[in-house]
Amino acid sequence: MELYLAQPRGFCAGVVRAIEIVKLALKAHQPPVYVYHEIVHNAHVVADLREQGAVFVESLADVPPGSVVVFSAHGVSGAIVAQAERRQLDVIDATCPLVTKVHLQARRYSAEGYAVIIVGHIEHEEVKGTMGSISGEVHVVSKPEEVAGLEVSDPGKVAYVTQTTLSLDDTRDVIAALKDRFSGIIGPGLSDICYATQNRQNAVRGLARGVDLVLVVGAPNSSNSNRLRDVAQQAGVPAYLIQDAGEIRTEWLTGVSRIGLTAGASAPEALVQGVVDRLGNAGAVAVHTMNGVTESTVFRLPRKLLEAGMMAGSGGPSME
Repeated sequence: MELYLAQPRGFCAGVVRAIEIVKLALKAHQPPVYVYHEIVHNAHVVADLREQGAVFVESLADVPPGSVVVFSAHGVSGAIVAQAERRQLDVIDATCPLVTKVHLQARRYSAEGYAVIIVGHIEHEEVKGTMGSISGEVHVVSKPEEVAGLEVSDPGKVAYVTQTTLSLDDTRDVIAALKDRFSGIIGPGLSDICYATQNRQNAVRGLARGVDLVLVVGAPNSSNSNRLRDVAQQAGVPAYLIQDAGEIRTEWLTGVSRIGLTAGASAPEALVQGVVDRLGNAGAVAVHTMNGVTESTVFRLPRKLLEAGMMAGSGGPSME
């Protein structure tokens, strides 16, 4: 067999930043440091940080008053921010800057009197956080057919934002349906679509054209990882989402000579290498990395955390 690695794959800048924030918080403040929700959607990442002293909670009621708490990369609602203030928690915000941008856009539209429509999945933590950041009228749609049933207070004053873990391809049909229904609707430009999601889907599309099977390393609750599997399947190639090498089934490899491998934006490269090793043992004798976009985006870390880390003698990465 031959193995082809997608490029780009794995961690995006927002995930790198969120994980680094938890690690720096542990160095600067000492365990326990509490994290509200999974910092990113990957059980291996969460387990590693838990071993270092992070305590993951689903309710701020489980965080002792005055403790350090990190908000996950997916963002939180205004109600959660207010609850943290009431409990006098020392908050470190690891929300992805692209998610923060969506929150700010949504709040601005709402303040100007627009009904805000979020294109995304209502059960996703990011969408819940965006909904909770808006005080006015808000709706969520995930499919074009849902647009016809939308009832807004003023059809002439409607705006939309999108879940960042969806790509331009994921949202195109929904946005087109919204524009057909509400001729005056306003929303963000194409530059506001998450670069990492789109890049990884494009890479999988190219990968799928030359392989017999695609494996996607990622968590079952990772929206972008599930979508990578869907993209490969839509290209006509069998594709499976696996958390690590241990989930590969031998029968998947029967009759397969070319395997494509990628990873969701919250999956560590170490898990990808684990799959490479597993497939090597199964007979994959040549590993090729596909040509693709080289991502150079880096998001700054919170200044107060870096300063606290340096005072604690941890050093830490540059603020640039």
